[in-house]
Amino acid sequence: MKILNRNIKASLVILLMAVVAVTACKEDEEMFEQTRLFRPVLNEDLYSEGNTIIVNQGNMKSAISYTLEVSRDTFQTVEYLIETDTSYVEINKELIGEELFWNTLYQIRSTAHAADAQYDSKAADLGNVRTQRFPTILNNPASYDVTDIAARVTWTKAGAPVTGVKVFAAEDLQLNTPLFDEQTVSGEEEENAEVIVEGLDPETEYQIAIYSEENLRGWVNYTTREPGLDPNAPGVIDIRENDSPSAVADAVLAAADGDLILVKRGVTYDLPKEPLDKSITIQAAYGFGEKKARLYTTGNWDIAEGAQIDHIRFIDLEIRGEDYSGDYVFNPNTSDVNVGELLFENCQIGTVRGILRIRGTVALDKYIIRNTLVDSVGSYGLLTTDTDPKEGEKTAHVNNIVFESSTFNKVQAGITSRNNSTSIVIDACTFGNFVSGSNRIFRYRGGDGNNNVTNGVSITNSILGHAWDESESESYAVRGIEGLGNTNFNIVNTYSTGDFSFSDSEIPGFPVGNYSKGQADLWVSPATNDFNFKDMAFVGRFDSGDKRWRVIL
Repeated sequence: MKILNRNIKASLVILLMAVVAVTACKEDEEMFEQTRLFRPVLNEDLYSEGNTIIVNQGNMKSAISYTLEVSRDTFQTVEYLIETDTSYVEINKELIGEELFWNTLYQIRSTAHAADAQYDSKAADLGNVRTQRFPTILNNPASYDVTDIAARVTWTKAGAPVTGVKVFAAEDLQLNTPLFDEQTVSGEEEENAEVIVEGLDPETEYQIAIYSEENLRGWVNYTTREPGLDPNAPGVIDIRENDSPSAVADAVLAAADGDLILVKRGVTYDLPKEPLDKSITIQAAYGFGEKKARLYTTGNWDIAEGAQIDHIRFIDLEIRGEDYSGDYVFNPNTSDVNVGELLFENCQIGTVRGILRIRGTVALDKYIIRNTLVDSVGSYGLLTTDTDPKEGEKTAHVNNIVFESSTFNKVQAGITSRNNSTSIVIDACTFGNFVSGSNRIFRYRGGDGNNNVTNGVSITNSILGHAWDESESESYAVRGIEGLGNTNFNIVNTYSTGDFSFSDSEIPGFPVGNYSKGQADLWVSPATNDFNFKDMAFVGRFDSGDKRWRVIL
């Protein structure tokens, strides 16, 4: 009888708990009312096949359908409004009734719909996607295939001969209205698979198409450059007809303060040796072909004692030494010199012991390397100020340093200074095989009061690979800094590869290995200065590193 009573009591307890549970569930249902659906998300990045866009969204169980919006102007207007009951959609002619444009950037937005419209999600921007190029024999133009008023069009010979070229406005996506009469391709041009289109306007985007009779063989976009220099303008010394190695040095000697020397692409000139005492610009004229005008040195250029120079500018040149154990671009050791600006713009610099080494009382206010490829630089690195500070006297120093949209590869040392600088700004740069041995990225070695960057160091939108392993011993760690104890560092949207590390003296706040793979996984071929991205899953491929290597949507 006692056992029976226990069973009855246990059954009553279980029944009571069930009633409580059901009541609680009903209360929960009343407490947690139905809410708006979450915004749609992608299973994989938007991509294209030909001129079809693939949208692969996560399947939402509570969604009964989706609305996709397609735009070409970031939703100022909507090109297509697509209603679909599936999360996977191919946007093509079959779906929308017409073909998407080739090689065109589109934006996609998605809204998930619930059975009751009041619970529809908010619109989700799924991102940008570019359709692929029309299948073509045309080559993509390089920067040296366009000037301010002309374009070089090249193709791979295949199929029917190319017979004509037409030029269209960038906005004429249907290629309906040529801007000029069709340009006939001669037999020689067809044989060389190359034609020059002239009569273009500066700083203008065009579409240039090739034809075999009436058949379109493809088109490609060109953007002309800013207006070129007038060789007859005051202050311009045009030496393009003089291919002598001494032509640049002779022109510098004859130049007035502030003159510009216009040189010819593809020609090699000697870097001047006579100490410079005036402002000067050396710039290559526009022209076709990969080979830049070259300044070659087996020593260095000096600056005259007491020189007061506003600027020294090198534009669109290659500056090359004989070897990186003894040559420099500039290596002055003198007194009472002031230079306002030293600029390298759209240059290639390399095979030198150092780009700039200054001693004595040489003062430089702005040192700028922009849109430039630097490779094979020895132990004096990108900059060395090499005279100890003295009581009451300001020795060699550089105030403001800017490295922008440039690539630095196979460089033994970074910035070394025995005096303070005012600022260092590094933006949109790629560094591979950077710094070796006992050298450092930033070495401010002037001692207390002379070993800081007073307005700080900024490193943004850049990528660092591992150290220059010249011995091939897989020694990839770098030494970071010396001095800089009172220097602020601003580091934003910057990456280093998984094989980058500091052996000592880390840069404060610098991200180590936030890209987990090695530099050989990230870039196509650092050994040959090819820093195009190999890893197309790298999150910084659109907005970090030298802009010439970035993936463009």
